[in-house]
Amino acid sequence: MSEVMGPDLISDLPQSIIESILVLLPIRDAVRTSILSSKWRYKWASITQLVFDDKCVPFSNDRVVVEKSMVKFITRVLFLHQGPIHKFQITNSKLQSCPEIDQWILFLSRNGIKELVMELGEGEFFRIPSSLFNCRKLTRLELSRCELDPPHSFKGFACLRSLSLHQVLISPDAVESIISRCPLLESLSLSYFDNLALTICAPNLKGLYLEGEFKDICLEDTPLLVEISIAMYMTEDIAEHFEQSSNCNFLKFLGGVPNLEKLVGLIYFTKYLSIGIDSVHLPIMYNNLETIELYQVNFEDAKEILVILHLITSSPNLKELQISGSSNTPVAVDIPDLDFWEKECLSDSILNKLKIVKLSEMGGWPHEIEFIKYLLARSPMLETLSIIPCVFDVENNLKMLIELVKCRRASTKAEVIFIHE
Repeated sequence: MSEVMGPDLISDLPQSIIESILVLLPIRDAVRTSILSSKWRYKWASITQLVFDDKCVPFSNDRVVVEKSMVKFITRVLFLHQGPIHKFQITNSKLQSCPEIDQWILFLSRNGIKELVMELGEGEFFRIPSSLFNCRKLTRLELSRCELDPPHSFKGFACLRSLSLHQVLISPDAVESIISRCPLLESLSLSYFDNLALTICAPNLKGLYLEGEFKDICLEDTPLLVEISIAMYMTEDIAEHFEQSSNCNFLKFLGGVPNLEKLVGLIYFTKYLSIGIDSVHLPIMYNNLETIELYQVNFEDAKEILVILHLITSSPNLKELQISGSSNTPVAVDIPDLDFWEKECLSDSILNKLKIVKLSEMGGWPHEIEFIKYLLARSPMLETLSIIPCVFDVENNLKMLIELVKCRRASTKAEVIFIHE
């Protein structure tokens, strides 16, 4: 019979190659290969990457049934597994907090785990067991919807390069402690934190991604940062804290990131940077910064305009600029007169590398028009400047069109595109 079917070439492949093939399969299918023959019974049991998602168990509308099946499947896989586990990932919308999680993480801590991702479904937050902090070889840690409390004996994750905490209940001191005790950390993502004042010390950090209610953020030792994305949610307490602050947030946040290449500021970020900006000199240059994106900018606030002007004039290699104005009719915070542009704009400041500008939610207000004039007059390499106006203000849109026709352009090939959605 074997002569008719031919030799079993796959089964005779080296175990390392078979493992590389099995890792590419969904974990459920990899385990199913055990029924192929006696040779294959435990081939899957030594794969080093275990990823459990919604497809690991049969679909059911009964969440309890799915959760029980999932827990049983994961426990069985770990029980039969042989050798080190380098990656363990659970991204399952039906699985909630359960006592078995403690056993799983304890098992992983004894099997050389390097990448751990825990993203469970909606429901009660699960408490991360102390055995997690014994995972000395961790290079990547992503936790979602859980409680995290490092023990006093925790010395840090010496090998950790990527840390992501999403909706994690943890004290501010513990967050800073973990970050500072990960000397190789390159990527940090914190989202859905409440009322947090944060100081980040991470000398090897390259990517920073923040989203939540932040009272204050200080980048104290982050000289290698190349990419920042931040969204700040505003509450009454935080707004009051901003009003009472006398520190220069621009210096605290961007004063020590000379290698920055991309900056994305979402909700309230420009407002945050504007606090204290008029009281200090900002001798900072961003020679590597090529992309700036700022959203919900209030062009009727002189300090927010200063933030933008300082960023773009301190970035000699800026290539792409994207700015979204406030979609509401502006309420004056500190309305500058139009002489502001002559006083604050250096006459010799030229945006020599700027090629693409995208402006959205523009209402045609005087200072928005002046900003557009400024960009067109000082960008000799500009290729396109696209404008998406506010949909509710037809009269100002018409005025903006008329003004744009009159604008002097430093670039002979600059194309101004007015997009009316």
